[in-house]
Amino acid sequence: MLRKLLFWSLTVVFPFPLVQTYDSLSTDPGPLKFYVFLGLIAYTWWLLSIVLSVRPPWLHRFVGLPSIYGLHGMLGVLAIATAYMHREYSYSPSRLARDLGDWAFYGSLAILCFSVFFMSGWLVDRSRLLLKAKGLLEIVFRRQFSVWIHRLNLVVVAMIWLHAHLLARVNQYFAFMVLFDFYTVTALSIYVWKKWIAPDTYLMGSVISNEARGRSTRRVSVGLDRRAASLQPGDFFFLRFEGTSAVSGEWHPFSVTDADQKILTFTIRQHGDFTRRLDDVEVGTRARLEGPFGRFESIIQGRDSGAPLVFVGMGAGVAPLLSLAAAHHTSRRIHLLWAVRGPEDAYYRDVLEEYQTASGDRLQVTINVGRFRREDLAAALSAEAVAKGAFFIVGPNPAVLANQRLLRRIGVSARRIHQERLTM
Repeated sequence: MLRKLLFWSLTVVFPFPLVQTYDSLSTDPGPLKFYVFLGLIAYTWWLLSIVLSVRPPWLHRFVGLPSIYGLHGMLGVLAIATAYMHREYSYSPSRLARDLGDWAFYGSLAILCFSVFFMSGWLVDRSRLLLKAKGLLEIVFRRQFSVWIHRLNLVVVAMIWLHAHLLARVNQYFAFMVLFDFYTVTALSIYVWKKWIAPDTYLMGSVISNEARGRSTRRVSVGLDRRAASLQPGDFFFLRFEGTSAVSGEWHPFSVTDADQKILTFTIRQHGDFTRRLDDVEVGTRARLEGPFGRFESIIQGRDSGAPLVFVGMGAGVAPLLSLAAAHHTSRRIHLLWAVRGPEDAYYRDVLEEYQTASGDRLQVTINVGRFRREDLAAALSAEAVAKGAFFIVGPNPAVLANQRLLRRIGVSARRIHQERLTM
């Protein structure tokens, strides 16, 4: 909790030097200066959201990717609100400066609305109707198109940067403008480095197998050129296939099924426009991997070793839980609950039976055809697990939210429920 509070304090700390510098130099009346502050705060929040979008590894290990994505999305909303106040209650004699400010505001508002619907789970994960509508619209607005729409935030930043440079009440203060440009250049440099230069340093490998598992799942194994030395159980990577027209060249997150640091195996449900075409990825295809990401293992290490662990997986969501079970089935009490669509989709049943045999009765496995209902969870879980257990949930976003609600209703504390949903 303390880490998350420190992380969220960036919303105050990050704009402060720029606001304080302008306040110390400007002689504008108080009300006008206040609305300039709002514009500066909105701009720094946009820059901070751009920095967070590159998923800094050190920050991920500190608070986790869900927190980074959460603040990224919230900053977009807060920036629109403060930019609206700045636009409505401040003025500029420069027509071009006003037009640039208006274009930037309406452009950022359009990008936010598009991103909230297509790239985050804030709405669609909580409404079946909206989820169905999104699925229909994605026939036109594919993920790759959505990613490029999201990158138009860089155009918005450029317009705001020029807007500020055209304002006489701002550009007359040299020290302030130097700091303003430093903020801008630093944020954009981090983005450019991470997106176009850093990938050359990422892990590389080749696809050594691509097999069907169940009705709509693929098991893809990638042999790495060098070991993934920092890989931990439960981690995931952002994966991109190189030099193939079979699938898009955008990054997609997938969890590792085991803890092998030389051959990474991914269990992938064929659901989106990218994953439906995984059948066409041939053995030998080169792959680039960003990561690893994940905090499940560090959370487990921080828990009481005597408290039970409860893993709840839906479909291919069992992948990271399988690697956690492999790492801890001989030393921790674990109950793994796996919801599958049909009996043929329980494709890791034999692996789990091997873990159970070797666990000395520490590992319990419950496989259910269809989603778990409240009565299923209440009957399967022991009183000790409900009262003291650490719960880890992985699966489609709506299913994760539904299972969280069910666990809360049977008495599981929210602070003992952990999940990593990968939407922005």
